[in-house]
Amino acid sequence: MPKLSKRTADLPASPIRKLTPLAQAAEAAGKTIYRLNIGQPDIPTPRSFMEGVRNADIPVLSYSPSRGMPATLEALRGYYAEHGIELSTDEMCITIGGSEAFTFAMKAATDPGDEILVPEPFYPNYRGYSYLTNITLVPITTYAEDGFHLPPLEEMESKITPRTRAILFSNPGNPTGVVYTKEELERIVALAIKHDLFVISDEVYREFVYEGEAISVFDFPELRDHAILADSISKRISACGARIGVIASHNPEVMSAANRMAQARLSPPSFGQIGLVAFLNDPHHADAVESMIAKFHSRRDTLYSALQEIPGIICRKPAGAFYVIVKLPIDDCESFARFLLTDFERNGETVMVAPGTGFYATPGMGRDEVRIAYVLEEDKLVRAVELLREGLAAYQETMSGAAVPSE
Repeated sequence: MPKLSKRTADLPASPIRKLTPLAQAAEAAGKTIYRLNIGQPDIPTPRSFMEGVRNADIPVLSYSPSRGMPATLEALRGYYAEHGIELSTDEMCITIGGSEAFTFAMKAATDPGDEILVPEPFYPNYRGYSYLTNITLVPITTYAEDGFHLPPLEEMESKITPRTRAILFSNPGNPTGVVYTKEELERIVALAIKHDLFVISDEVYREFVYEGEAISVFDFPELRDHAILADSISKRISACGARIGVIASHNPEVMSAANRMAQARLSPPSFGQIGLVAFLNDPHHADAVESMIAKFHSRRDTLYSALQEIPGIICRKPAGAFYVIVKLPIDDCESFARFLLTDFERNGETVMVAPGTGFYATPGMGRDEVRIAYVLEEDKLVRAVELLREGLAAYQETMSGAAVPSE
């Protein structure tokens, strides 16, 4: 039998999705599962987006231009301008979701064997993309006790080697909910300028800020040739299935590379672009996003309050996005997450979380952590946390019993 490539053989499974077969088996057995493992908003996609798709008069569903339809690029130019980000349509390329934006950015910034610095815990698909592009993610470890804020400049600089080509981060943060301060971002800017690095900024959760402010990589003029934006419409308008993202940069060489990669994969989805244009042309589009953010703000407060009832946890209130990393009194987060799906239920209900280890590059980190996505209605969040608390107590009792040798 032919041998698989090393990069695919070593490719880790997503901590967000790897337990899905267990969840499906539990549901087949009649259990109700409160899914807190994946960042799929439950809020309906805006009507203007859906009507734009339904009303599209397309006799032939042909390829769209490789870098996106002109109408899509122009609509996005206006969106970014509303947020104080001035981009020309030549400085953007539509991608197949944020995922392709990240991979385009990584490929533009690195050659095989190069390194990218990334604060951990991080969005686990960064790691998958790094395997597929044959580069190494070098972690900058952050901690729950500090709210996952960045360490001092000297600690970050100590990670730089002759193979370092870029710094990648999400702000607001997935999976931590951290919102970096201007001073923290200035540390990244200083490193990028001093060591001539690209800065790849994942700003998918730009509007999801409850304390502080979202500061874009484009807010630093000195980064003009260094900054690469990776973005997506998936979260801000609850359109994950549209698969529309964008890579943007003021650096013409970066955009030339992105456009050539876009040509190699032909075209981004047409219906997703049509829906986005219809949404952004709606004069009330900003109100729709603001209404969604208000719901997540309230959910954040409800979830955080409920979590405080769990004994022994460490959890700082997240300032943005719709995730929180919770440190629990356990020593094997994947075992615990599996237990919740296979061995635990209360009145036919259980909860699904994402094991923390998959969000780290440093071996051993995150073993006592889980990520929670607060993408459910508030009453469901409260019930999910009740199940998490009871499941934790049952798991601790089981582990305690397992540790006692039989006589």
